[in-house]
Amino acid sequence: MNDNAVNHEELLRLVPLFRDLSKDELERIWSISIQRTYRKRAVVFTEGADKESVFFIQKGLVKAYKTDESGHEHIISYLRTGDMFPHTGFFNHDPYPATTKAIVESRILAIPVRSFEALMMDVPAIAVKVMRVMSEKIRELQDNLQKMTGQDVQDRGVSFLVKLAEDYGTERNGKIRIDIPMTNQDFANVVGTTRESINRLITQLRKDDLIETNRSGFIILDLDGLRNWTHK
Repeated sequence: MNDNAVNHEELLRLVPLFRDLSKDELERIWSISIQRTYRKRAVVFTEGADKESVFFIQKGLVKAYKTDESGHEHIISYLRTGDMFPHTGFFNHDPYPATTKAIVESRILAIPVRSFEALMMDVPAIAVKVMRVMSEKIRELQDNLQKMTGQDVQDRGVSFLVKLAEDYGTERNGKIRIDIPMTNQDFANVVGTTRESINRLITQLRKDDLIETNRSGFIILDLDGLRNWTHK
């Protein structure tokens, strides 16, 4: 296999959905894929548009959000390297359920839905392996949902901050910076609570000298302390 083929394989291996595919099968996937780079704040697709492709993040960070009648954004999720979006994937033709926008410059692989469907008809082994991984992902989501419903609002909020720090944080002078601008309402939408609850949580975490906030995002002063924090 030449160097380009090896690079293709490495890039596709970043996508959990394709983890069980052989080298030849990955090459077939690559042959229908389109590699794109999105600048910071560039829109990948808009809510309600026809779903033409499914996207996979090779490097970067993307937010998915809905816009209300007043034009305000309500963030649904943050997507990182290896993530597929929209989560509805290849197996229905519903319009895009939300708008997605690159938070930082991001390299993204687009796979046209119709081309992928044709490939699965041509190579059924790809369909079987992809469906197997998707079934595992569904079980994972169910487990995560069950864990979340067992947590109270404060625990969910702290878990979200810890995940942001682990996935997107950069350490400087013993502090972890999370450069993701986010309003308290955005935070509340992601963890499924009210803005007032998040206001109280952040105020308490500041008092406990665990975090600082600014327009750029969050600064985690003590990650271990945040992991072990229990509300009073």
